[in-house]
Amino acid sequence: MKIGLTYDLRSWYLERGYSMEDTAEFDKQDTVDAIEAAIRAMGFETELIGNCFQLIDALAAGKRWDMVFNIAEGLYGDGRESVVPAILDQYRIPYVFSGPVIMGISLNKHLTRLIVEAAGVPVSPGILISEARDIVKCNLQYPLFVKPVSEGTGKGITEKNLVHNEKELREMVEYLLTGYHQPVLVEEYLPGREFTVGLIGSGDNAVAIGGMEIECKDNLPYSVEFKENYQVFCKYTPMEGEYTEECKSVALKAWKALDGLDAGRVDVKADRYGRICFIEVNPLAGLHPVHSDLPILSNMAGIKYQQLMERIIESALKRHHLKR
Repeated sequence: MKIGLTYDLRSWYLERGYSMEDTAEFDKQDTVDAIEAAIRAMGFETELIGNCFQLIDALAAGKRWDMVFNIAEGLYGDGRESVVPAILDQYRIPYVFSGPVIMGISLNKHLTRLIVEAAGVPVSPGILISEARDIVKCNLQYPLFVKPVSEGTGKGITEKNLVHNEKELREMVEYLLTGYHQPVLVEEYLPGREFTVGLIGSGDNAVAIGGMEIECKDNLPYSVEFKENYQVFCKYTPMEGEYTEECKSVALKAWKALDGLDAGRVDVKADRYGRICFIEVNPLAGLHPVHSDLPILSNMAGIKYQQLMERIIESALKRHHLKR
């Protein structure tokens, strides 16, 4: 069986003039190498495809694969993570991880909130602001946390996203609306402990494998700078104790409500009353064996990188009714 790999290589885009922020979600070569090595260790033949542009060229040249391991984040628009899955669907090529609908919904934090809240998952009260004049509709309790509705990897997040009054709210909303050209999600700030939970599997076969607590220096937000330099700014500890089962329950319920496939992460945080609330889901979690959250928390749970990759691949094979 031949498995192709689709991914956005950060260096490919940097060489073409894109900025570090533009490419913050993209992968380095060592991540691709690690994924390929793990798949080959399972006995599969592999082929490196690359990003959506390279995928289109390969398909046009007549290339095909039995399955594709997709970690391509996409470049433009709020449907960017949906591009590669949508293309593969049109060619009826099976792939690992969620499809275009779930990828698109999950990238939009507002739509995600609506779905998980309707499923009974606790969320912090919030409002979507599309224009600065919508601020007058905000009757939430300060402090508030303000963020772009469709960004990942901590993009658009600094200590200024936590606002304490209407003046700060207006300044931050206007800054994000102008800088990111998308609506802004405003939520009541969750002051409690923060965790990220790993999920493997799909539907009734999905399980929460464990998680880790994230503590940032000076209690600052988990920004792109902190994520990329977590050894300096963050402390990761295995999720254990009083919140463990509640975190797993909230994460698994959200994962099933969104119909996440094969593997991903759900971020949760305690509100002012100690209740664990859903923050967001990542159905396309990073897979660097050393530096990405999912492999880190998996290792804390006793699941080594090769085992994690095998469980992800097995989940996809089962969904697609494929045999090795």
